[in-house]
Parts: sequence; C-alpha cells; structure tokens
Amino acid sequence: MTDAELLRSVADRLEGLAARTTAGDWRPAGLLASRPEVVAHGPDGGTEHVAEARAASACWITALSPALAAPLAAWLRAAAADGPVHPTALDVARVLAARLP
Repeated sequence: MTDAELLRSVADRLEGLAARTTAGDWRPAGLLASRPEVVAHGPDGGTEHVAEARAASACWITALSPALAAPLAAWLRAAAADGPVHPTALDVARVLAARLP
C-alpha cells in the first residue's frame, strides 16, 4: 500500500466510522452522575445523550482517543511550517480551536 493509498483508506474508514456514530454536534451539558454529560445536537434540532447511544459511539471515541493527539498535533505544526496553510488543515484547526479548553 502506498502512502497515498494509506491516507485515502484511513480517511474512508474514519468517515465510515463517523457515519455509524451518534450524529450531531457533541457538547458538554451539565453533569450525569458526577461526570460531564455529552449531548449530541442534531441538524433537525433534536438531541440525544451520547451515553445512551454508547454502542454506536464507542468505536468513534476509541478511534479518536488521546493516542491521536501527538500525530495530529505534529501534522498541524507541519502544515503551519510549510508556507501557505492548506485549507483542510485550517478547517481542522478551527474545529479543534472551538472545542479545546
């Protein structure tokens, strides 16, 4: 598998996993048994507690575990160092900037 094929394959798998996961804009919303509650806000205005959809969300949560932080941060730094920033890198950075503490 070439590097380009690997990137495309992982991107496809990530999108497939996201499609099977509780949809919506996940946000913290109060406390549930002394832990932060996470609520998915759907495009139709509906909401669903992510904990109630655990089976659909577990793979997404584990795929984007803290193990992804170092390589994602390295990619963002590399994208910033290579002259003009690619729009996709900017999109990722903007989403993360809006959600990171």
